Amino acid sequence: MADRSPIEWTHATWNPTTGCDRVSAGCDHCYALDLAARLKAMGSTKYQRDGDPRTSGPGFGLTVHPAALNIPRRWAAPRMIFVNSMSDLFHAQVPLGFVRDVFAVIAETPRHTYQMLTKRARRLRRVADRLDWPANLWMGVSIEDAGALDRVEDLRQVPAAVRFLSCEPLLGPLAGIDLTGIGWVIAGGESGPAARPPDPAWIRDLRDVCTGAGVPFFFKQWGGRTAKSGGRTLDGTTWDEYPRPVAAVS
Repeated sequence: MADRSPIEWTHATWNPTTGCDRVSAGCDHCYALDLAARLKAMGSTKYQRDGDPRTSGPGFGLTVHPAALNIPRRWAAPRMIFVNSMSDLFHAQVPLGFVRDVFAVIAETPRHTYQMLTKRARRLRRVADRLDWPANLWMGVSIEDAGALDRVEDLRQVPAAVRFLSCEPLLGPLAGIDLTGIGWVIAGGESGPAARPPDPAWIRDLRDVCTGAGVPFFFKQWGGRTAKSGGRTLDGTTWDEYPRPVAAVS
């Protein structure tokens, strides 16, 4: 976990699970996979289980951390918290009982606002009616190109207070995207040595769809070799819109 996060759209990260497996093109240059390998080499106890080398890597095997459940309870000041920056809570290997435990912590700490992302939208939809949905949880899916748009329809079936999309890394146009029932859109380019740059037209088109639909739009970065290489202004404007209302944060 990190009490102060470099991610522009959140304030802290909390990882009750770690590790994952690649499922689509957006995972190809996963920052979390590379970071897990470094953390394993440094001796971090949370990153000692290796994943399948075909889909994961050193230190990135899916691992559940019950001891981490208490972390948000210890944070007295309100925070905006990104859940599982190093994993996916709806991975098939995460027991539904543990998902419920995470949701219970969220419900018990209404001073915080929680943001959760998954690429496993089908499992999310299938278990949604077996979960108690706290009012302070925003649920999102990652959409990297038109081939992932079915995740949006799955998300629409989920009774979250805010449903949002993370279109990062954006790897193709999202022509025809339907934002019905969606309360927030994040967009951004990929970062890292092998970053795949987005076409500016893809970003502009998505912004224009959001503007037309009245959906808040957050442009995180153009990307490049580092996250800050290309800056984060779009047509001379920094887009930092959030859903309303938003819980108070420090």
